[in-house]
Amino acid sequence: MSRLFGSVRSRATLGATLVVAVALVAAGAAVLLSLRANLTGEAGTRAERSAQAVASELAARIPLDKLSGLDAEDVPVQIVDEDGVLLAASEDLERISGTGTAEVTPAPTRSGADDDRDREDGDRDDDSGRSGDDESLEPGEIAQGASYTNGTATIDGDTEDYRFAAVEVETPDRGRLTVHAGSPLAAEHSAVGTALTAMLIGFPLLLGVVAGVTWLVTGRALRPVEGIRREMAAITASEDLRRRVPEPATHDEIARLARTTNATLAALEASVERQRSFVADASHELRSPIASLRTQLEVAAAHPELLDLDGAVEDTVRLQNLAGDLLLLARLDAGERPVGTRVDLAALAREEAAGREGVSVEAEPVEVSGSRGQLGRVLANLLDNAERHARERITVTVRREGGEAVVGVADDGEGVAEADRERIFERFVRLDAARSRDDGGAGLGLAIARDVAVRHGGTLTAGAAPAGGALFELRLPLAGADRGAPRA
Repeated sequence: MSRLFGSVRSRATLGATLVVAVALVAAGAAVLLSLRANLTGEAGTRAERSAQAVASELAARIPLDKLSGLDAEDVPVQIVDEDGVLLAASEDLERISGTGTAEVTPAPTRSGADDDRDREDGDRDDDSGRSGDDESLEPGEIAQGASYTNGTATIDGDTEDYRFAAVEVETPDRGRLTVHAGSPLAAEHSAVGTALTAMLIGFPLLLGVVAGVTWLVTGRALRPVEGIRREMAAITASEDLRRRVPEPATHDEIARLARTTNATLAALEASVERQRSFVADASHELRSPIASLRTQLEVAAAHPELLDLDGAVEDTVRLQNLAGDLLLLARLDAGERPVGTRVDLAALAREEAAGREGVSVEAEPVEVSGSRGQLGRVLANLLDNAERHARERITVTVRREGGEAVVGVADDGEGVAEADRERIFERFVRLDAARSRDDGGAGLGLAIARDVAVRHGGTLTAGAAPAGGALFELRLPLAGADRGAPRA
């Protein structure tokens, strides 16, 4: 069962079919109940009309054996007195139930003298203002409304269900009488049965149509998803991140999923290419000092008097610095977050500038939250870069600007061309191809500085200095205590 409904298409079809089935059952029940109530109400109205007609004749003092309502076909009628004694009934009525009086044969007819005495007693009762048990009626008056019951009646051997209406009438000669008249419910039963049969036949067919249409529509809608899945499986198997999943020519969720998937693949491809380039560049950078150090050691092994100890130490230090830079970049790429301690950028700038020639610091106390070691590394890298390009002077400024701390490192060198101001932050990038690796470094300083700035919630940008050289601006959010503080 779990495999049968293991797909979205199957579950969607089952869900839609169940919802429609519940709706159809509820609607069908409501229709049947409403149809039955309406038809039963119409039968009750017909029965009430028949009872009212007989009651009108009784109110007009028409004798029981002259009542025309007792001769109506398919309309069972009973007339009973206040004591429930049957006085008259339809002549073809054989059996009845549901009226409270099961008798179908009237009581023996009394003599004319008894009728005359009943009339005189009735006249005297009328004169005394006799009132009925339930409703006060004047002689010859018919009660408003009727009471209804369901039952059966057998007429000429045919037994059917009937809706009975009971109407009371105050007769001048026989007191209060109750007329029971019935109307057949055959039409109601036939209509309800026909409607139920139609529903039992039509509902399964309709559910089949709903299931089929849902299956087809869902399959058509999910076809691009299957195409995306197949292409992603092929990309995973081939490890070719240049491939892309097909994008439907629609503007729905699936098209957006395809575009997002392609964007993810593009980002993944760029990341993998960047990683490959990084590994290749790192290997290339490590190869030169390692080869130089090996050569010096081999020469020293053969000719100890020719050992260049200073050069070996220099290559070792360079290897150590490069390994440290690579390790820091690996930690930053892994998402390492800086420790949230307060750092005074003014004091840190003076500390990093100490011992460097031609460096002046103009700083006001500004505190940020982050790693003192990493922020110090940023300032050191910016100062190292400025020293390589400055002619005579380097200026370091620290100030508040709104809710940010701004550190500027400017030199009076040749500056950075506008087209290269973003490229210099890429890893292993050297703008001066003629510069030796010993003078220019490995091209990781500015890349590390920007990554550290981003990890601290800030930015690092390159621009033009007032003196014509390069200006690097580091912007970091102020520490909580300094946010919104007025500038000094």
